[in-house]
Amino acid sequence: MELMKTTIRRIGNSQGVLIPKPFLAQLELENEIEMDVEGDAIVLRKPRKQVREGWAEASKAVAASGEDVLALGEFGNADDGELEW
Repeated sequence: MELMKTTIRRIGNSQGVLIPKPFLAQLELENEIEMDVEGDAIVLRKPRKQVREGWAEASKAVAASGEDVLALGEFGNADDGELEW
């Protein structure tokens, strides 16, 4: 895409710009962006994924498939016999 000029428009009590659909499609943006000011530029970025995003759903899928077996099996520690519960 080449450089494009656009107009700042009033949106309620704020102001904004319309982002052309080809720009959104090129970056696969849908509903949310990250916005920052860098020097004399407003920078819009694709949101970074959250740490461990999707882990809960993935673990539920593994449990539902029955593949959630212990990798090392169960084993006790040498001193477990002395513990009182």
